[in-house]
Amino acid sequence: MKQAQSVIPHIIDQHAEEAAFLWLLRHNAVYAPHYNLKDLTKLDGRVEAHIDGLRIAGDYGWEACRHNLEFKERGEVFTAAILALEGNHIDRINKVYQVAEEAPEALDGLISAFGWVEPHFLQGKVNGLLVSKNPLWRQVGIAACAIHRVDPGKFLDQAIQDDDNQLRARALRAAGELGRVDLKPVLLEQINNQNPVAGFWAAWSVVLLGGRGKALFSLQTKIIEGSDFSLKAMQPVLRVLNLQEVKELLKVLAQNGDRTREAVIGAGISGDPGYMPWLIKQMEVPELAKIAGESFSFISGVDIAYDDLEGELPESFVTGPTENPEDDEVAMDADEDLPCPDPLLIDRWWKQHQESFKPGVRYLLGKPVNELQCQHILKTGKQRQRQAAALELSLMRPATPLFETRAMGKRQQKLLL
Repeated sequence: MKQAQSVIPHIIDQHAEEAAFLWLLRHNAVYAPHYNLKDLTKLDGRVEAHIDGLRIAGDYGWEACRHNLEFKERGEVFTAAILALEGNHIDRINKVYQVAEEAPEALDGLISAFGWVEPHFLQGKVNGLLVSKNPLWRQVGIAACAIHRVDPGKFLDQAIQDDDNQLRARALRAAGELGRVDLKPVLLEQINNQNPVAGFWAAWSVVLLGGRGKALFSLQTKIIEGSDFSLKAMQPVLRVLNLQEVKELLKVLAQNGDRTREAVIGAGISGDPGYMPWLIKQMEVPELAKIAGESFSFISGVDIAYDDLEGELPESFVTGPTENPEDDEVAMDADEDLPCPDPLLIDRWWKQHQESFKPGVRYLLGKPVNELQCQHILKTGKQRQRQAAALELSLMRPATPLFETRAMGKRQQKLLL
């Protein structure tokens, strides 16, 4: 086995472990409410530094990654896939593919690696996936193209009609991400697909591509029925319905006690300042306080932590797992990284600034929704805010690909210059 000079085995092993661990942090960070593009780029740099250590180590770097593939975890698959794809070793690439096939839950790591490496390393490799007889690999090929916002052309057209549900669903989603307005008629045929995942992404893409009618109605139905796609459906729906229609939809959710949280999130998506007094009221409910604060920020642009508008949750209110061995609750607190607003301070702020907000106008971070504001948010906003801005831009310009807020930070920065 060839080995780079002066390799210190335990240091290289540490690089492999740290790269996998930091990728997991990064995977969560792209959806986090407290990360901005600068933070993401800095985290990318930490991941890249460990991968660089593995590159320099040559064959030993690969062996460290190959050994960790035995865990069949996403981070380990990501790290090994980077070295395999960049090294052009077909046996190493096949080894990563084999593990991903045996552990489909680790597929995210492989797809992320395709998004991470520079496009010139992918020449021939992605095409090999797109022509594969195995629908799993065609799915990975479509995802790799979509991440780089490269249109796979006829392969996408074929995948939309494929019998494999997962491949079809990924292709339907990619059509919207890539701005393929020419595919709208084909997508419309898939909205009532018996497979709910395919049906959702067909409707989602049609709305992104400028369609309303049938697709919009389908997504609204998913929200009202409380389907697994309710929150995802709200993102485009509450941005294209008029404010009165939004009000009627959110009223249905708010009147169902179990769905008040969704109504609170929906108020923030709507951008309607008319919800501000109601959102402030929800901040008094411990379970809703943080998410109500985020929705308030989405509309107002206020930074609750930076602007000293924070409060504290009651000491008796416990979220997420506890140290009690008899406690069966293991789910992490979904709002852990959000600041807790002080309702009294927020109310005072709103009374001082409400005249700046006009009824009937949609706002995103304190300014009316328009292209200039969305471009500004893509550069300076937090990740969830940036995803909202990207979606708004796509809805304004249906033939333009959806901006990829999960891409490597340095690539995003270049696109936003």
